Amino acid sequence: MNRFKRIVIFTVLIIISAGALFAIRNVERKMDDLVDQERLRFSGDVRNAPPLVAFTSVALGSFRGLIADLLWLRSENLKQEKSYFEMVQLARWITDLQPNYSGGTAYLAWNLAYNISVTCSNHEDRWRWVNEGISLIRDKALVYNPEDPVLYKELAWIFQHKLGNVLDDANLLYKNRLGMQITNILATGTPDWEALAAAPKNRGEFLKLYPADHRLWQIARESGYNDFNALFLAFKNQAPAVLPQDLAAKLGETEFKKVDNFFRAELLRERMKLDPSKILEIDRKYGKMDWRVPESQAIYWATVGIEKTPGKEDLRCARSITQSLQAAFRGGRMLSMDDKTLSYVQIVPNLALADAAYNTYLETQEKYDASSGASSSFRSARINFLKDSIPLIYTHGNITKAEEFFRKLIKEDGPQKQRTLDEFVMAEFAEDVRDADVKKVSAIISELIFRSIISLIYNDHDSAVANERLARFIHRKYVKENTEVKRNNLPPYNTMKAGVVADCERRLPPAMVTILKAAIAAEKAEALEQRKYENPASAENSQAGEKGRN
Repeated sequence: MNRFKRIVIFTVLIIISAGALFAIRNVERKMDDLVDQERLRFSGDVRNAPPLVAFTSVALGSFRGLIADLLWLRSENLKQEKSYFEMVQLARWITDLQPNYSGGTAYLAWNLAYNISVTCSNHEDRWRWVNEGISLIRDKALVYNPEDPVLYKELAWIFQHKLGNVLDDANLLYKNRLGMQITNILATGTPDWEALAAAPKNRGEFLKLYPADHRLWQIARESGYNDFNALFLAFKNQAPAVLPQDLAAKLGETEFKKVDNFFRAELLRERMKLDPSKILEIDRKYGKMDWRVPESQAIYWATVGIEKTPGKEDLRCARSITQSLQAAFRGGRMLSMDDKTLSYVQIVPNLALADAAYNTYLETQEKYDASSGASSSFRSARINFLKDSIPLIYTHGNITKAEEFFRKLIKEDGPQKQRTLDEFVMAEFAEDVRDADVKKVSAIISELIFRSIISLIYNDHDSAVANERLARFIHRKYVKENTEVKRNNLPPYNTMKAGVVADCERRLPPAMVTILKAAIAAEKAEALEQRKYENPASAENSQAGEKGRN
């Protein structure tokens, strides 16, 4: 081969190599852009990992996948053998070995919360497994995958469906346990979220405001708490959590409240992974929620999921929000719970969410219509929401809002068989009572008690008696027909009435509360006189009991 041919061959090879390198570079650039756009990660790219997980990721390398596969097989065998406690540890190991495999973690959590929990006859055992499923996603997987909508959707679903629904026999215990978790942290069901959100966001910010020479720590040391950790441990190890009372006396009410707000906010972040600032933001967007009920927490996690997702869009999380808003409207406020036997919980509608639920259906349909073809399902859900919400709003006395929603229903669904609002409400009410589950019947009874109370305040004695008689009748009938199904337990009627009365005393204007208390006192006196007339001995015992309680 002469020199000229060699030069030509080398030149051609150089051109081909340059072209190949250029093509590879273009492909690499496109792949890098896709990784950035979709927030993709390589299997070894583990973020936010604790030292042990980071070490195993580096030390085991590609063998992590093989070990995880063996653990998966072992996990399935343990499931068949019903060795559930070891399964929990294996689920945690699998998550640590494959922290970015969110689909696997979601399956493991679902397996714990659903498949394994229902094999336990003891309701406390069921709660333990459901709580393990929640913790696997909330406390571990989301640390590694903070931008994965699959995990947020699954977590929201467990709160919305497993805890919020009535399909599980242990659902009343779940609701009580969740309510107690929040109450034990915040010491109340109606916390000041603005104050909690304004508290320092973490321990570092708090210690800047209260450095080592601050009198807070001098007072704490005098009480036997040498540093932050000791004081925080003493605070959170009580149920409900509470700071030592001598701090209140020595710090002063204003300063003590600031410290107390931070400790409660910090404990909420630590135990429930809930941020008070985000809760305040959600309350301002949708309406004030009761954060003791599962639906509120489902909305929280679905909302965070959308915000964390690249592009800030995810249809699955959007559906969770609309469904949970509707459920929270129907039964999103807790009036009372049974912290002793955990056998009942009194849930009533949260009417403050009516407009937010309707508007969210509209906004979600507009946002996802073109891309998902989900328009018809959102429209149907919106119409069903209107049909369900109108009787609730009507029976709570907001006739103007009920008429507004009735006009929207006619616009969306055409003229109804019942031509007037009153006819529509009566027809829906009769159907609801016939087919109601425990959640719905609780709402219906609470509504009737509420209407009775309002009538009592306005001195409409006949209406008050009629509404209470109907409430007692529905309660008695439902309890009689559902005695065999424990998951359908209703609180005793007197407990339900006391819960509604207490709620009215908190929410109604002072003048109306004064009238209500006087009317109830007169009602009790009248009932006592009636019992005295019918059974003198029983009335005397009842009166003695009243004096003893007073």
